[in-house]
Amino acid sequence: MTEDIDEAFDPLTHTLADPRYFEDLQVGERFLNPSRTLGDANFSAFQALSLDNHPIHYDIEYCKRLGHPELLAHGLQVSAQCAPGAGMLPHILGDNLIALLEHSAKFLKPVYRGDTVYPALEIINLNSSKNTGVVTLRTTVHNQRRNLVLEGEQKMLVRKRA
Repeated sequence: MTEDIDEAFDPLTHTLADPRYFEDLQVGERFLNPSRTLGDANFSAFQALSLDNHPIHYDIEYCKRLGHPELLAHGLQVSAQCAPGAGMLPHILGDNLIALLEHSAKFLKPVYRGDTVYPALEIINLNSSKNTGVVTLRTTVHNQRRNLVLEGEQKMLVRKRA
């Protein structure tokens, strides 16, 4: 089999967006992560990953005895929906995204199996240093009933132009 090499193609330029630097970002910019309905597969996968074996996450009768209408999503499962990598932000920053530095979350309302969650990230602060900057993001998750179910912050280290 002969290899036909296309010299015009460069895998390094096969990106979803032109990379942005710290200086290109603005307070108030919002980045939406895809909405997701959390079903049985999500619950099972998260239980296996987290090793959390509390029955509130997998035993419907236990949940009902406690007054919950459905299985309760693990807080970290909801928080994971805000991961920058779950959306376009890392693609927008490209190789200029150096690290996720901090992540915090407040769990405001329960999220149940079957709920659809809508995660969003909003830049609320830009702290510049010599070669990098710290981007502070407000993270939110709403459910299909328009309830704010999670609110938190993340800090990311982003490269500046050379």
